[in-house]
Amino acid sequence: MSGLEPARRAALLERYRALVDGDLPEAARRDGWVLRLNHCFGRVLLDDAVGGCWYDHLDRRAGAAYRQLDDDQLQGAVALGERLLTEGDPLLRELDARSLAWRGKRPKR
Repeated sequence: MSGLEPARRAALLERYRALVDGDLPEAARRDGWVLRLNHCFGRVLLDDAVGGCWYDHLDRRAGAAYRQLDDDQLQGAVALGERLLTEGDPLLRELDARSLAWRGKRPKR
């Protein structure tokens, strides 16, 4: 953990929610990305942050999973969300395929 100041961590948590609930789904609908729903973006970002299926690493009963990320993981998830806004569907397809593979599922076409 990097020891973020509480205000910085709060800002990152807020940005994560804005990305997952607003910015990413909006860009996906506008540009025709493979995923469009907020929970799918959350899955992809959380899985990447923990390096596997997020529910194998975080406690589903302990409240919002993104709040359980350590500071470095949270920073990485937000940075990846911002990167998705720039790189779009090609990056999303890559991340989604990896996330699905961690779950033993086949990637989307």
